[in-house]
Amino acid sequence: MARWLVKSEPDEFGYDDLVAAEREQWDGVRSFQARNYLRAMRRGDLAIFYHSNAKPAGAAGVCKVVKEAEPDPTQFDPAAKYYDATADPDDPRWSVVTVAPVRKFARFVPLDELRSMPELARSPLLARGNRLSVLPLTDDEFDAIVAAGRRRR
Repeated sequence: MARWLVKSEPDEFGYDDLVAAEREQWDGVRSFQARNYLRAMRRGDLAIFYHSNAKPAGAAGVCKVVKEAEPDPTQFDPAAKYYDATADPDDPRWSVVTVAPVRKFARFVPLDELRSMPELARSPLLARGNRLSVLPLTDDEFDAIVAAGRRRR
C-alpha cells in the first residue's frame, strides 16, 4: 500500500467538507506529474489531507482512496472551473480518484511543525518550489505526520 499527500485549499474544500460529503472525487488536478501520481493510486491507499494556501497551512487528517483513477469529468464541461478545451474524450488527459475520510487529526499539524520533523527533511512536501497538489510520501514520512496529528499539545 502506498502513502500520499493531497492538498486542497480549505476555503474551497477542507477536511470537514470531506467528512460531510463522506466521499469525493479529487478533481481539478492540472499538473501532469500530479496526474500521474493520481493514476498510481490504488484502492485502500492512505493519504494525508493537507490544507494549502491557508494561514497556517498544514495537515488536517487522513483519507483513503476508495475508487481508482478515472477520467476527470470537469475537463469536458465548458461550465466547469477546470474545463480543458483540448481534452479528448477518447484519450482523456486528466484523472480523478475518489477519496473518503479516515480520521481527522486530534490537532492540526502546521507547516512550521512539519518543517521541523527530521523524518520529513527529504520530503517533496518541503522541497522549494514544489507546488504539486498530489505527491507520494514514504511510510516514515506518513507515520510521522500521523503521530504528530495524534499528539495533544
